[in-house]
Amino acid sequence: MSQSSSDDDKPLVNSKSAEKITNAEDSSMDVDTPTTNGDVDPGVSVRMGPVEDSKTGAPTTNGVNGKRKSTNGRKSYKEESDSDDDVPLTKRRKTTAAASDSESDDEPLVKRNQRKPPKATAEQIGEDSDSDVPLNKKLQQKKAAIEKTAAKTAQNIRSEAKKPAAKKAAPKKTNGVKKEESDDDDVPLAKKAPATKRAKATKSASATPTLAKKGRKVKDEQTAEDQEAEDEEDEYRWWEDPTKGDGTKKWTTLEHNGVVFPPEYEPLPKNVKMRYDGVPVTLDPEAEEVAGFYGSMLNSTHNVENPTFNKNFFEDFKEVLDRTGHGKDKDGKTVKITKFEKCDFKPIFEHYDAERQAKKALPAAEKKAIKAAKDEAEAPYMFCLWDGRKQKVGNFRVEPPGLFRGRGEHPKTGKVKKRVLPEQITINIGKEATVPAPPEGHTWKEIKHDNEGTWLAMWQENINGAYKYVMLAANSDIKGQADYKKFEKARELKKHIDRIRKDYQRDLKAEMMADRQRATAIYLIDQFALRAGNEKGEDEADTVGCCSLKFEHVTLKPPNTVVFDFLGKDSIRFYNEFQVDAQVFKNLKLFKKAPKSDGDDIFDRLSTSTLNKHLQNYMPGLTAKVFRTYNASWTMSQLLQKMKSTGNIAEKVKDYNDANREVAILCNHKRTVGASHAVQMEKMQDKIDGLRYQQYRIKQMMLQLEPKLKKKRGAEYFELPEGIDEEWVEKHQAALVEEQRQKITKKFEKDNEKLAAEGQKEMKPKELEERLQAADELAKKFKDERKKRKIEPEGKGPTVEKYEQQVEKLQTRIETMKLQSEDRENNKEVALGTSKINYIDPRLTVVFSKKFDVPIERFFSKTLREKFDWAIKSVDENWEF
Repeated sequence: MSQSSSDDDKPLVNSKSAEKITNAEDSSMDVDTPTTNGDVDPGVSVRMGPVEDSKTGAPTTNGVNGKRKSTNGRKSYKEESDSDDDVPLTKRRKTTAAASDSESDDEPLVKRNQRKPPKATAEQIGEDSDSDVPLNKKLQQKKAAIEKTAAKTAQNIRSEAKKPAAKKAAPKKTNGVKKEESDDDDVPLAKKAPATKRAKATKSASATPTLAKKGRKVKDEQTAEDQEAEDEEDEYRWWEDPTKGDGTKKWTTLEHNGVVFPPEYEPLPKNVKMRYDGVPVTLDPEAEEVAGFYGSMLNSTHNVENPTFNKNFFEDFKEVLDRTGHGKDKDGKTVKITKFEKCDFKPIFEHYDAERQAKKALPAAEKKAIKAAKDEAEAPYMFCLWDGRKQKVGNFRVEPPGLFRGRGEHPKTGKVKKRVLPEQITINIGKEATVPAPPEGHTWKEIKHDNEGTWLAMWQENINGAYKYVMLAANSDIKGQADYKKFEKARELKKHIDRIRKDYQRDLKAEMMADRQRATAIYLIDQFALRAGNEKGEDEADTVGCCSLKFEHVTLKPPNTVVFDFLGKDSIRFYNEFQVDAQVFKNLKLFKKAPKSDGDDIFDRLSTSTLNKHLQNYMPGLTAKVFRTYNASWTMSQLLQKMKSTGNIAEKVKDYNDANREVAILCNHKRTVGASHAVQMEKMQDKIDGLRYQQYRIKQMMLQLEPKLKKKRGAEYFELPEGIDEEWVEKHQAALVEEQRQKITKKFEKDNEKLAAEGQKEMKPKELEERLQAADELAKKFKDERKKRKIEPEGKGPTVEKYEQQVEKLQTRIETMKLQSEDRENNKEVALGTSKINYIDPRLTVVFSKKFDVPIERFFSKTLREKFDWAIKSVDENWEF
């Protein structure tokens, strides 16, 4: 969790832990605490994966009729992330918004979901399931070896740093004249030319004689390669300029066009009205808009069945109703709206749902035209000029008004997010730049020229009082530099990790309570990737981390198992059992000692700020969250060094995912299984079965050509594949026919749109009917095959050899899909994306890609390739973390 500026040291007035730990008190904790770690070494989670979600009751009324698939309602603007990573500490909100697990409010958190999450299987980390070595033993042995290597590496780095610099060799002589080496190690980094530019300069110099002979003609004969080289030279390779961004000044000149506001509210048609106690009521436009926020999202049952969401919405709705005079019936009489249960928003939902369906049904050409018009209108806002360089802006759209959803069990879910006006927005821009004009009739709140900030505009939203910032896009130089510094900081930690671990192991037995609590917290953060945690306000989501753990969040099970159960970042439930070092178990027992009880802090003499201040004694800028990045990246780097990935691309990708999965498990990056996982797996199996059925059909065609093959190959080779019966075949064939119909229809529509765009006459429906005959013929063919139990050869010049090649190609596709299916199943409970994007240095993924010749597109989407452009271009296969 990001550290809040309000995270001051916790007051110790009501502390229940003594300042010092007496020998008698220390000894009393030894009861039931093992002197050794028993059969299972500490440092590994023995449970991973999701827990069952509690269920909420069904809604009473308000137009909710059964469960519908959740959508984003009527929002036409993409909601921006609640992440506050780029927000100045002094203005950061205290909470981290949350994601979507709901729990019952009627019972304590520790007693909920008594069914424990499933244990991690050997297959989940790429191990053989039939191994005699227990999974936790394997993980611990591997983790211990990785930590041992880390300690040795740190010692070697410090030893190398202490060695005196080697004497520089004397310059070589050429014809009696000293010739300086091309090596520029003694040139200050700030004055060095980037590597690519130096290379181009050398190449240019060597080409000079030729240029002198050819004169100006060379310019006209410039090749595509020359142009590409020039374009590349224009690229700003900031990662090769280590002096950039060292100071506090972020820019010298800054120009941009401000922000895009959401469209104004369009009142509902007169025939569409909310009903109150069965009576249609006319509302003031302001109240009608708020009613529309709720009415448009009746299909989001997760929200509208949440009592907190409904309570908060109706409180805000009533405020607007009180201010605007409530509603009026058809005779103009005032209808006082006082009870949520009597409100029926279904007519509003049906109106907006019909609009959504109409948009979906628009022809592709019309959708394309609408998008093009929108893009053209927003084009001036998509880029800014930052120190003269064109940079993409990330979130230039102001969030539209609506209902706050939050994530998880946020106490303010359902409250009305008010429309943001220009008068609330502060613009940050260069002094010499033209200030963008606000909408007509409005003014900006303030104009600033803060060149120490990386934001372009900001405003304060009304829900949590959080500041929203318009920042540069993820693939911009500034964002890239932030990522680069984050991972470089983790690389710096590898020089000090052995001293830190040695010190906290020693302080686990410290006499001072504060020192022992701090050491225990660092142990948990380092070994189990617990977040540090911050204090929360009363109206904020009750999320916690290591330093803010309460008595009820930790359960001790002798001899050395610790059960954590709390709401972590994004209000996602963190439930895990860890086997810890005997001294850590003893310490936690001490920190929970009576008279402590539910609600009391475990670490009552520690806060995130004091913890981070201590860590900065080891290296500048070190905080608790750097451990997550370091541990994930270091673990991945060690796995990659020993990896020998072979086979096809799919097999190599699986090798990478297996390593990523191991990192995710060792670093405790887990997720709940998605609701759609089972459906996705079923679809993948259907595709595999479809390919197996294709093989069966081809084999039957081979038999028609050469009946003796049945005896030669064996009857089993030509039978229906296992798991496929005649009923399945009939359904599959019907699906193939329907698929062909849809393809023909879409092609017909696309051809007509093309004709219309060219001003030509569109084809008549009769043309479509004629084209669809192909699907009818396919259906007839399948029917005949089932009836005669005979499949005739297909294709031009059919031969057994051709069919055998087709069967082999299909088998390759089947094997690839099986690998993908297995990979997806293994990944269902492990947050591989979290590890790969946020914690594993992206340069390690690039190393794998280049070392084993796998396209980087198999690991990074287009957006991620833009975000990690610096990583892709800055390392080769020999780079080490």
